Amino acid sequence: MLIFRDTKYIKTPFKNEDELEQVVVSNYEYIFGPTSIYLPKKMIKTGDGTGTIPDGFAIDLEAKKWYLVEAELLHHNVWNHIAPQVSKQVIASLQPISKKTIEDLAVEQYQKDSITKEKFSEQRIKEINVRKVLSEILEKDPSVGIPIDDISGDLKEWARTLKYNVKLWKITKYVEFNKPENIVYEFPEEFRPELDTEEEKEVDSTTGEISRYEATISDLIEAELLEVGQTLVMEYKPRNGQKKKYEGLIEEDGSISVLGQTYSSPSYAALAGIQDAGSDRKTVNGWTSWKTTTGKTIADIRDKYLKLTGN
Repeated sequence: MLIFRDTKYIKTPFKNEDELEQVVVSNYEYIFGPTSIYLPKKMIKTGDGTGTIPDGFAIDLEAKKWYLVEAELLHHNVWNHIAPQVSKQVIASLQPISKKTIEDLAVEQYQKDSITKEKFSEQRIKEINVRKVLSEILEKDPSVGIPIDDISGDLKEWARTLKYNVKLWKITKYVEFNKPENIVYEFPEEFRPELDTEEEKEVDSTTGEISRYEATISDLIEAELLEVGQTLVMEYKPRNGQKKKYEGLIEEDGSISVLGQTYSSPSYAALAGIQDAGSDRKTVNGWTSWKTTTGKTIADIRDKYLKLTGN
């Protein structure tokens, strides 16, 4: 339950899969990250011509990864519904004609959508190279991205058996008590999936090692890679504005203070800055946005921490 003053929001099931799918489409950056673009559903076919329609495709331009997206409700049986459906989609996605279809969707969206074009520009991808970059990303095997309302043990075990990387994100719906028209959706913090089989392959859970999702600013302070009171800097230039520089202060609890407010995560702190600069962006990766005064991103420092701790 969520409580705001005298108002209570209670956990409620999604009406159907279409509702969850639309929530994902409207809020995809909170799942796949701020450097991602989301493409609409489109039929792709297996080598024998069997058609299948994923709920969409996501491409992370910074990470150079792409996802088959399938929004699911857990009450749909893992073995009779989710597993066979995703397996068919993966097989179809590997066909050259399917990858060309997805590439064409992305190019068309780039040409028509200013936000998509801005994301390519931020990654320093020139218009003449858009199709080349997309082709290189799509040449890789896809990851399977499953936003879902709940996650079972069977779903996790099935995901771990796949050759391809799988990420599961839990999306929760709340409605106001006695006013079901008022709805709130809960998304993971910092785009963190509930399960990431790629991370699991890289991290042996039996050793007590942690993944990059679990590393925090407090961990970096404890390892003496950052300090309480240290200044972080971030520069941002919106499309039609002037570049601005922001300073964030690392607090004792690992939060970051900027513009007179304290934020629990680097991404929230960075978002406050870019919106102050005039951007209408809803998300930003604070780990790559904030830098030390010597020019190192805190993502670089986190990577150093993971290496030092054997992760």
